[in-house]
Amino acid sequence: MSEAISKEKVKLQIIKTLHIISAFMLIVLGVSISIDTFSNISYLTGDTYMKIQLWICIYFLLSLFIEFILSKKKSKFFWNNIIFILISIPYLNIFQALEINFSAEVKYFFRFIPLIRGGYALGFVIIMLSRKKISGLFFSYILILLSLIYFYSLIFYVFEHEINPDVNSYFDALWWAAMGATTTGSNIIAITPVGKILSVITAISGITMFPFFTVYVTSLVQRKVAFQGKKVKSKIE
Repeated sequence: MSEAISKEKVKLQIIKTLHIISAFMLIVLGVSISIDTFSNISYLTGDTYMKIQLWICIYFLLSLFIEFILSKKKSKFFWNNIIFILISIPYLNIFQALEINFSAEVKYFFRFIPLIRGGYALGFVIIMLSRKKISGLFFSYILILLSLIYFYSLIFYVFEHEINPDVNSYFDALWWAAMGATTTGSNIIAITPVGKILSVITAISGITMFPFFTVYVTSLVQRKVAFQGKKVKSKIE
């Protein structure tokens, strides 16, 4: 019995370690995209990011394979994680090797797909490190929302800054993304098709995620009031 428990602890520790490394890989991908963007390196010709993404995607697939081996119900694990398997595939590298050509917009979109896998791992790590599950979920949502705002601003900047007279610097794009996510809107109007589509996606992301913040704060206040009520009642008694 104790041996079985020990094995389960080892498996859990391995899975935790894999997710922590995956979360770190997310940071590496984000930094790589940011460096290319702010250095004006074309996302169509830059090779550094392509190499980094290839090895990180290989790690993502390897970590999923290890989790698959460790899982008791392998069929269930496979179907529960099929989306994460698909988004861990290095599509850009495959397209490049097979000389498959797509539009610039499609290629840039595929750059961000592996970030979804890393974002899931980061959320897992935050929940794992949090003492309370609800707090872990809350901080995961906040971090994911901030990450989305940042990456939306990068995409918007890349496609709009040379065309849109209102986007003179990256901070204009960041302002646009932040205002769009809070659904208040900004004075910057998208001109390119990518920018217009992104405007809709940014607003939907904000509408979807901000209610969780409201629910969490309301729940926190209710628990605080209930706790104070119990203290007052105990003093009276």
